[in-house]
Amino acid sequence: MLPRNQIDRIPSCRAIIGLGFVATILFANAGMLLAQGTASAQLESGEQIYKAACVACHGPDGQGTLKSIAGFEQPRTFPDFTRCDQTTPEADLAWKTVITHGGPNRGFSQIMPSFEEALTPKQIDQVVGYLRGFCRNKRWPRGELNLPRAIVTEKAFPEDEVVVSSAVNATGAPGVSSHIIHEQRFGMNNQIEVDVPITFEDQNHTWYGGVGDTTFGVKRVMFSSLPAGSILSLQGSVIVPTGNKERGFGTGTTTFETFAAFDQLFRSNTFIQTQFGADLPRHTQISPQSIFFNTAVGQSLAADHGMGRLWSPMVEFLADRDLVEHAKMNWDLLPQMQVTISKRQHIRADLGVRIPVNNTMGRPVQLMFYVLWDWQDGRLNEGW
Repeated sequence: MLPRNQIDRIPSCRAIIGLGFVATILFANAGMLLAQGTASAQLESGEQIYKAACVACHGPDGQGTLKSIAGFEQPRTFPDFTRCDQTTPEADLAWKTVITHGGPNRGFSQIMPSFEEALTPKQIDQVVGYLRGFCRNKRWPRGELNLPRAIVTEKAFPEDEVVVSSAVNATGAPGVSSHIIHEQRFGMNNQIEVDVPITFEDQNHTWYGGVGDTTFGVKRVMFSSLPAGSILSLQGSVIVPTGNKERGFGTGTTTFETFAAFDQLFRSNTFIQTQFGADLPRHTQISPQSIFFNTAVGQSLAADHGMGRLWSPMVEFLADRDLVEHAKMNWDLLPQMQVTISKRQHIRADLGVRIPVNNTMGRPVQLMFYVLWDWQDGRLNEGW
């Protein structure tokens, strides 16, 4: 056996010893609760449960125990429960899943053990409620209101996401249009958005491609209430004429876009998202003003009492109309399915078909899909 001073010089040995030490502490806490039996049942408040099972690692103030005391290096994803910007975007169910099944179940560190055998579901709910108290500002929009993203209808919740969305013409002239969308939250209620479209079309048997008109937008939450399940936001955008008008990739004029987004979540995990807005070009002789109204109706479904992979079937009703004489409202139907891909649920995909209902001349049926990365929840290579 190597002497202690030689062991300390070997990184792999130190890592094994450290991991074993951490595992001993963590599983001892969980085991102690389980072994206590009736004593565990007497933990009647979230504070009591937290102090008995969680405080050794997460600290009395929710900011984490010092390394010198805890005996391990905190992983990059270790939470600081006092930081509202980190905790409020997470739904209670996400925390309940990690407490119940352990960190690896959601692609987090193995130093977070499972408390499924040590705590009852009611006790887990109680400790989650206690954890919420570390964020002192209750005005932050809660993650439960961050509903599954529809393909077209904008949602009201401010988020940190990158979305690559594409539409492929299934009828009419061949063509593919994609949008690379970056959304970044700042402050409590605000979000900036940049949308760069890229289009490829077969025009008279010759393929052309290019960048379309780029959108720069700012969203602000005006109202949110978790008890009511409601959130309302307003967004203003400037659409810059970066696309080639002659090829049909742009309008040739700067356009101001504004819309209101209102989302409603029901207790059954059914949700409705609505968006109403207008596009107001600077030069109306080049491009007409228009209005649009989008609605998405969906349902969130997941195994393991909602803690497993999330499936979200939705259908969108899409309407738009140019504000010119004799113009008609265009109606489209867009059934779709969103599914979480990664364990952490920060990588998602959606697939749907956009079907024109009226005024079908020149409006093709389109196969639409996107891949979404919630980059605030983890890197692309994390959470699998």
